[in-house]
Amino acid sequence: MQLWEVKEILEAELLWEPIDLQLEIEMAEAADLMSDVLNRRLGCDLLITGLVNSQVIRTAEMADIKAIAFVRGKMPDQEAITLAKSKGIPLLTTKLLMYEACARLAMKGLTGSSGTI
Repeated sequence: MQLWEVKEILEAELLWEPIDLQLEIEMAEAADLMSDVLNRRLGCDLLITGLVNSQVIRTAEMADIKAIAFVRGKMPDQEAITLAKSKGIPLLTTKLLMYEACARLAMKGLTGSSGTI
């Protein structure tokens, strides 16, 4: 699945541009605890989270996560957006709840880091 498809499925907005919407997203993970993200066994390309601070961006960089989708309409502060832009990590925001965001992506065939989202 490509990032433009994720954006469409989640009815999401991009938080900075230009972004490569052809970016391949093969696996996703949903978490609000960044320690869970760092302790997972398999990698993921998309992090779905409600946590909106700069620590999310730093965790994504350490875990080689390609993109982040913020749920529940949450918006990171400008510091986090600037950091993500400098690291080349696309940010999206959606009004969907985490459960619905995961369900929609799973129904379209995106797997989670444990095999399912």
